[in-house]
Amino acid sequence: MGFIRHVVCAMSGGVDSSVAALLLKRRGYSVTGVFMKNWDSLDESGVCTTEKDCEDAHRVCRALDIPFHQLSYVKEYWHDVFSNLLREYEKGRTPNPDILCNKHIKFNHFHKYAINTLGADAMATGHYARTSQEDEEVFQQTHATPSTTLFRDRFEIRNPVRLHKGADLLKDQTFFLSQISQNALRQTMFPLAGLTKDFVKKIAAEAGFHHVLKKKESMGICFIGERNFENFILEVRDEISAISSVHSGWFTLTLGQRARIGGQKDPWFVVDKDIGTGNVFVAPTTNHPALFRDTIRTDRFHWVTMDPPPELAKTQMLECHFRFIHQMPLTPCTVTLNMDGSVWISLSEPVRALTPGQFAVLYKGDECLGSGKIIQLGPSQYTLQKGRERLTTHPSNTENHSIQCIRLEPPVHENKWSQDMT
Repeated sequence: MGFIRHVVCAMSGGVDSSVAALLLKRRGYSVTGVFMKNWDSLDESGVCTTEKDCEDAHRVCRALDIPFHQLSYVKEYWHDVFSNLLREYEKGRTPNPDILCNKHIKFNHFHKYAINTLGADAMATGHYARTSQEDEEVFQQTHATPSTTLFRDRFEIRNPVRLHKGADLLKDQTFFLSQISQNALRQTMFPLAGLTKDFVKKIAAEAGFHHVLKKKESMGICFIGERNFENFILEVRDEISAISSVHSGWFTLTLGQRARIGGQKDPWFVVDKDIGTGNVFVAPTTNHPALFRDTIRTDRFHWVTMDPPPELAKTQMLECHFRFIHQMPLTPCTVTLNMDGSVWISLSEPVRALTPGQFAVLYKGDECLGSGKIIQLGPSQYTLQKGRERLTTHPSNTENHSIQCIRLEPPVHENKWSQDMT
């Protein structure tokens, strides 16, 4: 009898990770299920949904007759993800905790636990994504210690693993995986890579996993669950006094969001924020030109393969596609590489509500190249329009569409993230 490979599967108590574990078992692997607890409190109805999710995951593991472990990453989630979220809001940005959760928790702490503590040959998740390697190639990978120098050994031979969209393009989750490390990706299996969500549900039903099929998919922040976002953030802020200098409600406003303005019959939308004063700039109509821009700059870009594409490294320019919200249509763009590793992204057409703090995710065909946090915006179409008018002797009448500076009451937050639900 041949050697049986050991795969540790992240279990969330949902249908996707449950079917991922089932498929691994059917392929003949020795599977261990692990549930991660990353938040330690009750939801707004007084229920600890984490306990229910854990029990659902455990129930699946019992049905599959595989070992089950529970881990607590509450402290790590707070330090690596949630504290970052608060700091970003303090800077006037709108963060994406789901991308950071995958980067720091699932594909860092959990990856190390699976490989180093449980001695797994590979880890697996229920994400709808695929890589450039076959399953057997995953087992041939060894963990490489990251270089402590600025550049890797020029003679080092590498065949980087690439991240590709899953077969179900509507459920594709490469957007949320765009910051994970090459080391983790090399040792990860995605059993749902070639499946659609409907087929996954069919497999779950046939396997008798009715308790996970009945659950509605969570749309809350990664591992925190469904809450009134505004009240939750303000409550945490008040408890730790981390950002007490910020005007209540101001810091959770995001560009493009509808603003509540007393006495105004027509809707106004947030187009800019002033960190120093707490002032918010709003404009009438949801498609005001102040909301549209075609240029952004990121911080140091994270390339999934570790190195920039050869074309970009050689010419400092790359034609590819861009998105900054999960499932938004891909926009053609030109990427320019800067000396510090950051990139300028020039879009083929202006995009609405490009937002500092969100991640600019790049694609070449069906390959996810990686992502970088948006830290600078180019001029809006409104600014460019006003500039052009100053050069003409007969400026157009745009007074009815001018931007206003106001202070707002705390809004009802509109969650900008499309949830990573695995």
